[in-house]
Amino acid sequence: MSTNTKRDRYARRAVVALVATIAVLLSACTPGGGQTGSPEPQASARTLVIGATAEPTSLDPTADAAVAGSQVMLYNVYETLVKVDSQGQLRPLLAQAWDVSPDRLTYTFQLNHAAKFSDGTPVTADAVAKNIDRIKTQQVAAKLKTVMSIVAGTNVVDEDTLEVSLSRPSVNWLYEMASTAGIVINPAGFDEATTATAGSGPLTLDRWTPGDSISLTKAPSYWGTPSRFDEVTFRYFKDPNAMNASMLSDQLDIISNLQAPEALAQFSDPSRFTVLEGTTNGEVVMGVNNGGDPTDPNVPAGTGNPALKDVRVRQAITMAIDKKALVNTTWGGHGVVLGSMTVPTDPYYEDLSTLFPYDPDKARALLAEAGATNLTLRLKPAALPYATKAAQFIAAQLQQVGITVQVEELQFPARWRETVYDRADYDLTIVAHVEARDLSSFANPNYYWRYHNPQFDSLVTTADQGTVDEYVSGMKQASELLAQDAAAVWLFALPNLVITKPGITGVPTDAQSLSFDTTTIARA
Repeated sequence: MSTNTKRDRYARRAVVALVATIAVLLSACTPGGGQTGSPEPQASARTLVIGATAEPTSLDPTADAAVAGSQVMLYNVYETLVKVDSQGQLRPLLAQAWDVSPDRLTYTFQLNHAAKFSDGTPVTADAVAKNIDRIKTQQVAAKLKTVMSIVAGTNVVDEDTLEVSLSRPSVNWLYEMASTAGIVINPAGFDEATTATAGSGPLTLDRWTPGDSISLTKAPSYWGTPSRFDEVTFRYFKDPNAMNASMLSDQLDIISNLQAPEALAQFSDPSRFTVLEGTTNGEVVMGVNNGGDPTDPNVPAGTGNPALKDVRVRQAITMAIDKKALVNTTWGGHGVVLGSMTVPTDPYYEDLSTLFPYDPDKARALLAEAGATNLTLRLKPAALPYATKAAQFIAAQLQQVGITVQVEELQFPARWRETVYDRADYDLTIVAHVEARDLSSFANPNYYWRYHNPQFDSLVTTADQGTVDEYVSGMKQASELLAQDAAAVWLFALPNLVITKPGITGVPTDAQSLSFDTTTIARA
């Protein structure tokens, strides 16, 4: 970085303008779970009880491909250098300011000197550097390593100043640092991160009852604005009707995302409930096992049906499904039909849902042309309400074009992750991907889709290295190519349906990040 004052000011203005532009353009797998065995927290203005679905398998959000850990821990317990706010904009958090060099290869973060971990030790530039190195070198979720793979190195300038050097420019990297890849754990707590918490946030772990709940308690000496609650509890429900019943009987303050939209009428009394309906970054995807690339030793094979390697078969499957009817039947008409791995809040979104419209006759013709008649496929959805409902609907529709579907629901996240995510032992699967701007996940040949298209990879990489305008244009091209290739079947954008008690304020209508952020919530 230059020491010239004018150049420093120019660099600061450049990065602020870049971040602001991205934030305006941008907005940021939904989980489902639990039992009712634990004692109910006593009703109090200082207690908040949130109904949720799939619970984490670990208290370390970086350890697992599923986002359940980030839902609870991100921003509440673990903080990041920058944060995505309720409008989808990047805001200072641990970093009170940052500059980017004119070549966009060096970021200089000025940490807030007041920031401290829950044990009272300061959040230093060295601690942040160690977290970046941990993501790059230690055993964490593979997708986080992809985010950090472009980091060439870090330089601790002083206790509060950190330089991060990239190997290439990236429009998206700073935004990713506001999510799971960027969480800062106290290095002293690295070894115990799966079962204990060592963050700098306004809440810290009180107790975790696997299969039931996670309770967070107010950090007694939080360095910023303290939590408005002494205790925040996330309760997990496998059965969405049980979660609704708990809300109706005043055992919950919030349903974080309603998993039975047909039940909305139960919450129509405004004297008892407030209903928020917004958007998420979540694409409900019927993943297709593309089988890898046997000609490339760096692309692992999946154990899927070989017929799925034929683009005509994948296109036929897409055309055999009436997506609008699926949304109406399984999700009460809530949700936008999709045609690629983008949602309306993405800056590069285009409605590609009509590219392969519902046409069973054309689907049968494509299957016959590909020699894929009498096809039998294994559909292994995550055992989450939206996924299991969609699986039954799709099985019936594919049967009408001659495809027999064997449905096997997999407990989420553990069994689904082991079977589908780790081993790619499936033909079709259904799960929602709620990470922001996750189109680029198809550029990872090791991902469970086992999709490999060098042209797509090149489009994504080139877009990320360009200007904001070039990024948007390039990602549109990548999205269109992915849709033409029918690399998956994109069903619908998952809506954000939140139920709260009256007097609960500060819950955003749209889910802009992976976090269910309680730092903005209050009770009147």
